[in-house]
Amino acid sequence: MIESQTLPTLAAAEELQKRRARRRIDRFFLDEGPTRRELYPRQMEFFKRGATFKERLFMAANRVGKSEAGAYEVACHLTGKYPSWWEGRRFNRPVEVWACGTNSETTRDIVQVKLLGRIDAVGTGMIPGDLIENPTPRRSGLAGALEGCGVRHVSGGLSTLNLKTYEQGRSSFEGTSKDVIWDDEEPPLDVYTEQLFRTVTTKGITLITFTPLQGMSDVVKAFLEPETDAAAEVKTYIQAGWNDVPHLDEGEKKAIIASIPPYQVAARTKGEPALGVGAIYPISESEITVPDFEIPKFWPRAYALDVGWNRTACLWGAKNPGSGQVVLYSEHYQGQGEPASHAAAIRARGEWIPGVVDPASVGSSVIDGRAVRDVYNKLGLQLSDADNSVEAGIIAVWQLLISGRLKVMESLQNWFREFRKYHRDDKGLGKIVKKDDHLMDCTRYLVMSALRLMRVEPQAELSMGPPPRMSAWS
Repeated sequence: MIESQTLPTLAAAEELQKRRARRRIDRFFLDEGPTRRELYPRQMEFFKRGATFKERLFMAANRVGKSEAGAYEVACHLTGKYPSWWEGRRFNRPVEVWACGTNSETTRDIVQVKLLGRIDAVGTGMIPGDLIENPTPRRSGLAGALEGCGVRHVSGGLSTLNLKTYEQGRSSFEGTSKDVIWDDEEPPLDVYTEQLFRTVTTKGITLITFTPLQGMSDVVKAFLEPETDAAAEVKTYIQAGWNDVPHLDEGEKKAIIASIPPYQVAARTKGEPALGVGAIYPISESEITVPDFEIPKFWPRAYALDVGWNRTACLWGAKNPGSGQVVLYSEHYQGQGEPASHAAAIRARGEWIPGVVDPASVGSSVIDGRAVRDVYNKLGLQLSDADNSVEAGIIAVWQLLISGRLKVMESLQNWFREFRKYHRDDKGLGKIVKKDDHLMDCTRYLVMSALRLMRVEPQAELSMGPPPRMSAWS
């Protein structure tokens, strides 16, 4: 009697387990339980913005569920079965989808597994197994890799999923129109641009999910710093870190941090763009950032100027006479302006403040061959030539940063944007990538030359006695 009751029960349990394995999507973003929606607000916001934005980036730390979020949305579009709480983009017809990875291995082991499962277990990914039709093995290349499949749509039609890799090159993304393109891991800019053209006629969407280990790349910059209002209207990004999800325990976090290079910690734990081994100043922003505060009048100040037509930058620093710490407290960052407009902005910070300028600017075509320094001095500035030694300047700045003697006020957003992408090339030559580095150059000039020229506001010198003892940032 016992045996006859046990066998059917075991068989039923096994059948239930198989069904659950082929309905993985049912385990995510539920009303209750450990994966309930309220615990994953960043994923929810990512989905929601699909109703408004054509291009979305989920820039997230490792292990926060970014690939699961991408796979979940793709499965919804392919099947047309959206949960009742869904506020994002909807398609009421079968769709054409590309799901893409970096190379054949990552596409098979991550994208394919997330959506479909392994080749010997198709149906165990996010797409319900009973809706998958004609899974097609890749005709050549990597064993166990699928090329794509059909997915039955709730309307009665058949959606199409194709798996692709960036290593196939830009030309492999030409031609056909697509409704949805999901990039898991960062695509090369030329590939991503080609993908966008595939969504024009369909009014389709793109979604990208990755940890920003390549730092402020062209793709990341396009989302974080759109160059036009039109771009800002179609692009959006969500950033998520370990503190935004509940499923990582503190012991696991500490173990992971202990095993990764320091320059990758911010990217892998907070989703902040990192520069990798090419970073010139591999130090966390949190270690050098201070809240804005009013510089005391008895602190001496100076500035450094970098002149150009496309961008002229100026950076001000002040020195705590008690601790010797230097604070970068103001910036001027303007493109395509005349010397008079730049000089006016610089004088507004204090005409008495001395400055230095890159001597290589002398004879610049920006001012028709006239000496930049002399032109600006005639406009009311107090400029001297800066020491523009590159490597020596970088070493000097680095020594101040790691010793805690150089800090940056948090409002200097242009400075931090340049700092994040200031790096050497990846071709083994160690050359600095000369792009968007005007304030980084100013930092070198200030440290190498302007510090010795610093002076206190004349009125303060006359009205104040010896400076009081103060804390580092008071």
